[in-house]
This record gives sequence, structure tokens and C-alpha cells, in this order.
Amino acid sequence: MVKASFEEITKAVPEKSLLLPLRKKGGRNSRGVITVRHRGGGAKRKLRIIDFKRDKIGVPGKVAAIEYDPNRSTRIALIYYADGEKRYVLAPLGLQVGDVVEAGEQVDIRIGNALPIGLIPTGTLIHNIEIEPGRGGQLVHSAGTAAQILSKEGKYVSLQLPSGELRKFHHNCWATIGQLGNVEHENLVLGKAGCRRWLGFRPTVRGSAMTPRDHPHGGGEGRSPRGMPPKTPWGKPALGRKTRRNKKSDKMIIKRRK
Repeated sequence: MVKASFEEITKAVPEKSLLLPLRKKGGRNSRGVITVRHRGGGAKRKLRIIDFKRDKIGVPGKVAAIEYDPNRSTRIALIYYADGEKRYVLAPLGLQVGDVVEAGEQVDIRIGNALPIGLIPTGTLIHNIEIEPGRGGQLVHSAGTAAQILSKEGKYVSLQLPSGELRKFHHNCWATIGQLGNVEHENLVLGKAGCRRWLGFRPTVRGSAMTPRDHPHGGGEGRSPRGMPPKTPWGKPALGRKTRRNKKSDKMIIKRRK
């Protein structure tokens, strides 16, 4: 087992005013039908309200603490704003307690500051990127990730995303400066099945271990070859089939992810 060091954490108890109850669904929809398999159990969690919009324009905020969030891989920073409001934001690499962060079109290009990508210099690493202006950050939220600004042309800015995809964004879409912290997250090794269960994952049974009525791979005497391309329990192709349906934004993709 390889665990996280938590050395950057400065506050163990979360801010009570920014917590919400988080009810487990066990992979079930509103009718109680399992639509996502292999989910259930796990440790109890509270939801931290994260500010993805960064709409406190022109109000400086001081980093009061760096905290652990059980609902995401990266760390979160508790910000005390000058007008008395408290908010959580995603904590980029290098952000420390006492640093001042701000959002606005006239702010400095400094780690933790948020502004439109059209005003950020080429080559800068950014995270928490909006897909549509005003919608709030939806891309690049995971630990250790960052997108890079490659070029600007008219109203559009070209970014390289962590997946390797090259994509155009409107110059009024907002983003936050810096690479997200907790870079060592990719080195974690859970070590045992019980650790997986604490995270809310249930066991996955191999299709070849089932009967033919339960899975296309099932049946046969002893260990049998599949005798077919890999399939889901419902007979759909399991490997290599394209699942992307959003053709509306295809024109924004310059180069597909690897």
C-alpha cells in the first residue's frame, strides 16, 4: 500500500458553513434501478461547496487553510474574502496559507488568480476551465493536471488539455492560473480490496465466471476462451466502440485525444 503524505494539509476540520449532506445512491436512479454497476457502501462523506465560477470579481481573498476533500483527488483551499465571505476553491500547486488570490480582468498572472483565457499569456498552465462563458469551470479538476495555452486566433484560444486533445475555447471563458496540487496522487497504491470498499466501490465479477444467461462470455467447461470480441453483459461491444454523441462541438476539436 502506498498512501498520501497529507503534508500540505493545514486544517483537519472543514468549514461548517460550506458543508452539505451527501446521500449515497448506490448507483441507482430515481426509480431505484441500478444504472451504474459496482457502486455502494463506502465511508460517510459531507459535500464541500466548491466555487467553480470564481465570480467574486475584484474582491481579494486570503488563503486561510489547505484542506482534504474526500470527494475529489486534489486538495481544496479555504479563502477568506475581504468582504467577510468564505469560499472553497481548488488548490493549485504552490498555493500556501497567507497567499492572496483574486478574480477579475485586471488581476496579475499569479497562481490561484482567475481571469478570461483571452487575457492569459501563451504557454501559461491553467485549470478549472469553462466550456461556455459564465457557466463555471468544468474541465481540468483532477490532482496534478493542467492545460496549456498554445495560441490565440480571433475570438478563440487553443488549449492543450491533459488528455492530449487540442481544442478551441472562446476567449471570454474563464480559467484559473496554475497546475493543480497533490501531484503524487497518481502514485497511490490501495494495497487491499477493503480500501476499494471504503471508497464506495463494490466487487466486479468477470463475465467468463458467469453462466451464458448472465453474460455473453459465460458458460463452457472449465476456463473457456471468449470465442467472440469482448462484449458487455447486454451484448454491446466493450472495447474500441466510439461513444461520443456531442457532434455540436466537434468543430472546436483541433486534434483528438490520444
